[in-house]
Amino acid sequence: MQGNAATVCAPGAQEVQMVREQYITATEGTHIERPEDQNVYKIGIYGWRKRCLYLFVLLLLIILVVNLALTIWIVKVMWFSPIGMGHLHVTQDGLRLEGESEFLFPLYAKEIHSRLDSSLLLQSTQNVTVNARNEEGEVTGRLQVGPKMVEVQSQQFQINSKQGKPLFTVDEKEVVVGPDRLRVTGPEGGLFEHSVETPLVQADPFKELRLESPTRSLSMDGPRGVHIRAQAGKMQALSQMDVRFHSSDGMLVLDADTLCLPRVAQGTGDPSPSGSSEGLYEVCACPDGKLYLSVAGVDTTCQENSLVCL
Repeated sequence: MQGNAATVCAPGAQEVQMVREQYITATEGTHIERPEDQNVYKIGIYGWRKRCLYLFVLLLLIILVVNLALTIWIVKVMWFSPIGMGHLHVTQDGLRLEGESEFLFPLYAKEIHSRLDSSLLLQSTQNVTVNARNEEGEVTGRLQVGPKMVEVQSQQFQINSKQGKPLFTVDEKEVVVGPDRLRVTGPEGGLFEHSVETPLVQADPFKELRLESPTRSLSMDGPRGVHIRAQAGKMQALSQMDVRFHSSDGMLVLDADTLCLPRVAQGTGDPSPSGSSEGLYEVCACPDGKLYLSVAGVDTTCQENSLVCL
């Protein structure tokens, strides 16, 4: 079965051109008013905004130039360099400071030392304080040099020689003098409130040695003996009360060419026996140890003149 086919013919190019020419000819001379667009914005910055922007950019440029000039001036004044700042140089061992420096705040350092050819000077108008702290920040040692006093606070104070030998050591229990000799040159000598232990007490040549206790007693003890010697002078012992020489196991020996007892009392008793030597006396002793003189005779006369012992 065959149906009827419909045929549609498209206009050709010539017909389209003719329709366009006719539309242009028909609309020629007519004026069509189009509505104005009220929402038209100009793109850009104009007027006072533009002037303010230029002024702000100029101000930033001036600030940049001033900062650059100040930076250059600070670098020149502070003497900044790749190795440090001025006399302060940064080295592998730490900081090296040349010349004199003034610190307005505390200085924390592990080690401070001077050059090999110069000394280290620490100076202050008030005082110089050196503190040692532990890991918790507590002060374990302090050295304070003030205008009137040098104060050291530590568990032990020790002064060593160049070879490392202790010269002077002080702690809460004792004071130890390391050298072989301690010399006191003051006119009043040395004052000790407690006991002193030493193997030798000696004065300078041609000087007197005096051991004195103004208000208390003076005691000299030696486990193996006490030796007192005056090579070029005399020895004198003065006391307000008694002077006692006591030996528990030995004896008291007075070894001299002459023994002088100028104030020994003379014994009293019977008249001088016959045959006595005029001017000669016998030294006698009472049971309590008191000495007295008795006129010498052929035999001892101590018993006859012992009334002084009563």
